[in-house]
Amino acid sequence: MSLPPRSDEAYRRAGVDLLQADAVVQIARRLAKTTASRANVGELGGFSGAFELPAGFERPVLLSACDGVGTKLKLAVESGIHHTVGIDLVAMSVNDILVCGGEPLAFLDYVATGALKPEMFESILSGVAEGCRQAACALVGGETAEMPGLYAGDDYDLAGFCVGVVEKELMLPQPGGVQEGQTLIGLASSGLHSNGFSLVRKILAESGATLDSPAPAPQDGSIAEMLLTPTRIYVQPVLALLRRFEGAIRAMAHVTGGGFVDNIPRVLPMGLSARLDDSTWTPPPVFPWLARLGGLDAATMRHTFNCGIGYIIVAEAAQTLDMLAFLNEGWPELQATVIGQVIDTPDRREVAFC
Repeated sequence: MSLPPRSDEAYRRAGVDLLQADAVVQIARRLAKTTASRANVGELGGFSGAFELPAGFERPVLLSACDGVGTKLKLAVESGIHHTVGIDLVAMSVNDILVCGGEPLAFLDYVATGALKPEMFESILSGVAEGCRQAACALVGGETAEMPGLYAGDDYDLAGFCVGVVEKELMLPQPGGVQEGQTLIGLASSGLHSNGFSLVRKILAESGATLDSPAPAPQDGSIAEMLLTPTRIYVQPVLALLRRFEGAIRAMAHVTGGGFVDNIPRVLPMGLSARLDDSTWTPPPVFPWLARLGGLDAATMRHTFNCGIGYIIVAEAAQTLDMLAFLNEGWPELQATVIGQVIDTPDRREVAFC
């Protein structure tokens, strides 16, 4: 009589390797320790992530956000470049927390794949840890799922979840805070960030452009490296700005899917609109290259991509110059500039370009 197979051997034959899963957990624990912050309480590996609220809040409001990286992951798989998408994952949630004036505290990730490969996982999670460090946010937990038959080849998916906190009286946008004549300060994006990649991939396929081809001048590296440039994390400079100019910032917008057209109106009251002047900034080379390659008009670009502006601050006009000086002195890579203003548009809330 033969003995029944060991449980892990039977599971391995079904496509799930428990030894690889354990190796992945050890990698996650090691990288999570590099993101430890004052909010940490527990250690990675428990049934839930634990953290405590920082002291000093009188009426703390908890903020939560979740997001993924989308079909940008297909380019990571096709190019074998996995160390940047983890930064994207963190950025998409922490920047959303920031829009409310909040400080990101804790982050959890979810990685799903057909077969766990520790080296690939470490590359992905190293990006998550780097993103958390940039945002001064602790990686407190997560989940790794091996699901053979659901994901083919090296395909995987990522989801991220963030919790932040803001003092209730400082939460943005403040009711009645946005008014006609206020300025719109734009902060430069690092590139495409993590939106519009289904269209990007379609353009690449139809044009015959390959990921290993050189990127358009003056961009260095390959097309893959250009497209996979990670999303910029705005947390530390914007939190510093909020503390320095408390009360002068009325609203903020993270320019993600839907571009300017969909995201700016989310923080404007009915009857007020944003008028932008796109001659006030120079977009990274990826945007004019993509527009030419795909034959995309300006309206499509503005409604799909960030076009070089990843974050927008609605500010009191009287303090705008001081804010620009503060940002550009401390974080010159943001190229902070006035890109427009709030205008009166009775019964409408939209984005116009001049």
